[in-house]
Amino acid sequence: MTERRTPPRWLRWTLVVTAAVVACVVYGVTTASAELNLGPHEAVYEVDTDGLVVTDLGPLGTLEIDSPLPLGLGVDVTVQEIPADLTAVDDASTLDKLVGDLDRYLQFYDSPQITFDAVTWALVASAARRTVGALVVVALAAWGVRLLLGPRRRDELSATLAPRTWQLTAGAVVVGVVGSTLVAADVTPPRAGRPASEVFAGTALEGARITGRLASVVDTYGGQLLELYEENEAFYAAADDDLHDAWRAWEIRDAVRTNLGAASPVPEDAVTMLVVSDLHCNTGMSPLIRSTAELSGTDVMLNAGDTTMNGTAVEKACVDSFAAAVPDDVPMIVADGNHDSVLTSAQEAAHGQVVLDGSVVEASGVRILGDRDVLETRIGEGTTVARERTPAEQAAELAATACTEGDVDLLLVHTPVVGDPALESGCVPFQVSGHTHRRAGPVQVGQGIRYVSASTAGAASGQATVGPLRGTAEMTLLRFDPEDGRVLDVQVVSVNPAGQATVHDREPVPEVVPAVGQLEPTAAPEAAPVTPSPEASPVATPLELEDPPDGGSTQEPSPSPSPEGPLAP
Repeated sequence: MTERRTPPRWLRWTLVVTAAVVACVVYGVTTASAELNLGPHEAVYEVDTDGLVVTDLGPLGTLEIDSPLPLGLGVDVTVQEIPADLTAVDDASTLDKLVGDLDRYLQFYDSPQITFDAVTWALVASAARRTVGALVVVALAAWGVRLLLGPRRRDELSATLAPRTWQLTAGAVVVGVVGSTLVAADVTPPRAGRPASEVFAGTALEGARITGRLASVVDTYGGQLLELYEENEAFYAAADDDLHDAWRAWEIRDAVRTNLGAASPVPEDAVTMLVVSDLHCNTGMSPLIRSTAELSGTDVMLNAGDTTMNGTAVEKACVDSFAAAVPDDVPMIVADGNHDSVLTSAQEAAHGQVVLDGSVVEASGVRILGDRDVLETRIGEGTTVARERTPAEQAAELAATACTEGDVDLLLVHTPVVGDPALESGCVPFQVSGHTHRRAGPVQVGQGIRYVSASTAGAASGQATVGPLRGTAEMTLLRFDPEDGRVLDVQVVSVNPAGQATVHDREPVPEVVPAVGQLEPTAAPEAAPVTPSPEASPVATPLELEDPPDGGSTQEPSPSPSPEGPLAP
């Protein structure tokens, strides 16, 4: 009889560990799950082995499409928040119940890759966590078995199994191959007699098969949604092209002025900052924001708040889309607004954005102070004080921090008047804010300069921000001189509802004129008394501003609140 050759110890351990890792990886991948959003709904994503991506809409039916994943892997998507009583209504009533979510469905269609990428990474992270967990369990189990067997029994088993290493390895491989074959053979093919929906022809969902009540709703109204999507895509693509043309035209004008000596010299190390504000989930503007940042050579991006509409989990798609508009290696500094939430801040921070929290941060040599809004506005619910301090108390704290820290170059807040005490103290030379949807400034307030950005979404009160623009959308470029520590000029880039872009000429920031008898900043902002608002009161205080009835005005915002609409802060 031929004596079996025993592999070396290191090879035996390598084979055992490799087998354990492979088994744990298979377990981790096939059981991965994640809770994210799908359009306007929260949804649970779970990996399975049926070779299909199946979206379960409960009583509405399902949407199925062949999975792009290898090895027969598929994904089950269970959409939540679909009430069971929809089975009792007709198609028209069903549409009425869904029409309120149209804007967020359009956001999903506008940038589906953002959602797909988020789901992919979430499932990968889930698979990794489950794989590591399984490895820990296997390692602990092996350690426990080792202790129970004892040294003598382990030696006996090793002497018996070691010569059969190659047979055991071959057997494990055969079992793995057979198991994979059975899984692949169990893949459910497209059900016969269920044709693909023609509504999705030419889209990323081409070939999708729809069941149940959803089929008649999609067949009847899906074309309308796709028409809106195509109109939206065409509008912003044309606007982006026009923006590039407008920028080239402005560069020519600027070059002529420079050659004629009409332009003021600017330091070579000047820092360019791009200001966006009140985006309100209009993801159609994302490509234009990125184009402006790239064309201008932006060094720092400033977001003056109200990225979302209600600060909900499903609005992560909006945060993701705007994050994708930030060029690589360009920091984004955010002062979240009253339409955002703590959840919004966490989603932004996950993208590496710096969310201000009342302290000073530095970006490209610019020292920036700011904080997220203390108010929260929810559509249909009004505005309340959602933090431990009122707007007046926050304003006093920011002024005190500015004077204590010193060398603050810029204050970034959402609501303009929250920065007034800091400007009046002379400890903040320049402030950027949004909230009013009206451009105002640059204008001197106290011993500093205040600039209020208009809405980058073209937001107008009472109108949706998704789809082609209904108001003029604006972005602002600021140039900062790090040597003098001051903002040199302001340049507005706008896009009107016709999709026409305009790159305005730079406007110099006015010099601060000291008050009579006051040539130095005040030593302590606490000297100016500030009367706090009633605790947790939803009633407007002098430091609250509601959105105006229209956007794009260059007038100073009025401190009196306007009638509350869907976009009222």
